[in-house]
Amino acid sequence: MDLDLFFTPVDETLTDKITSVSSFFKGININKGKIPKLAGHTLALLGINSHQNNDDNAGIAQGADAIREKLYNLKRGKGSHTVIDLGNLNPGVDEKETIGRLQEVCEHLIQEGIIPVIIGGAHNMDYGQFKAYEGLEKLITVLNVDAFLDMEESDDPTSSHIHEMLVHEPNYLFHYSHLAYQTYLIEKSSIDVLERLYFETYRIGHLREIQKDIEPVIREADMMTFDISAIRSSDAPGSKNAQPFGLTGEEACQICWYAGLNEKLTSAGFYEYNPELDDSRQKTASVIATMIWYFMEGVNNRKGETPRQTENYTKYVVEMHGQPASIIFYKSRISEKWWMEIPLVDKAKTTFGRNSLVPCSYSDYETAIKGEVPNRYVNVLARLN
Repeated sequence: MDLDLFFTPVDETLTDKITSVSSFFKGININKGKIPKLAGHTLALLGINSHQNNDDNAGIAQGADAIREKLYNLKRGKGSHTVIDLGNLNPGVDEKETIGRLQEVCEHLIQEGIIPVIIGGAHNMDYGQFKAYEGLEKLITVLNVDAFLDMEESDDPTSSHIHEMLVHEPNYLFHYSHLAYQTYLIEKSSIDVLERLYFETYRIGHLREIQKDIEPVIREADMMTFDISAIRSSDAPGSKNAQPFGLTGEEACQICWYAGLNEKLTSAGFYEYNPELDDSRQKTASVIATMIWYFMEGVNNRKGETPRQTENYTKYVVEMHGQPASIIFYKSRISEKWWMEIPLVDKAKTTFGRNSLVPCSYSDYETAIKGEVPNRYVNVLARLN
């Protein structure tokens, strides 16, 4: 695949004044006119500078470069040398073609073992990110962080793209998790639909109540899509849907750190940033750049520690007083993270094999010790069997 045909090189004006040898920019490879070889890279930045079908939000076309300017000036992280910046994706003749190009590029990168990190553009571009998994012949879990659910059957693709994922054929969506929605912004019927499918939704208040137990939800995802509207406007005003309430910048960075550490996760997208709506110091761009920095640091701190990858775990069998007769848990000796095993019927083993070992928390183990079946166990069992 000739990636040079898909991308415009990084604008030199973003880098010509960076002199610090310890800057993030000095530790990565970038497309200055020809894309460097992909071999040896773990992560690939790629910008979306299109605002097709978003004339009322045209400023998102400048979002990717504004984020780059902040990111490049951060200090070099542990694994910054494994990052390549491909530049900005050349838009197609219409939005559908642009989404198709994003799909093709992301699929190629994932197959090469490189994590695409998408910056800029409207949130519905994540449909291209999602479709990249269509040819990989495995069921996936999607993690979406957004103040809205975007499940309306609407002519506006930015408010219906999650609905497109749910009804996409062929169906390879195993699970969907939604973080940080705001109840007064969404239709209750949409939540009811997701709950009937045994999908997980967490409103912003609930998210804070169970903060220590949200990591396993993030650890289950294959892809993350992050709408900047999920962050409160005092921390991130640069979005047309900015809200007075939401995640703090620190909480957003924590989610990105957990996502980076997730061994399963193979793509991430950060959408809906509009520099024209940001403050004079480009505060939102700084927040997003820091989120991306933490995500990449998380990736570079992965341990390769799921029980099927390593022997560095302890197995716990909790006897129950009913059905199931027992629940098996695994605890990593490296990070102390927990998983539980879901029994599968023969037919489900073929389809869902890799999903039968489910991330969980110590709280789930404590619940089982008390003789109660954890809700996470019940929901996953229903999806699998």
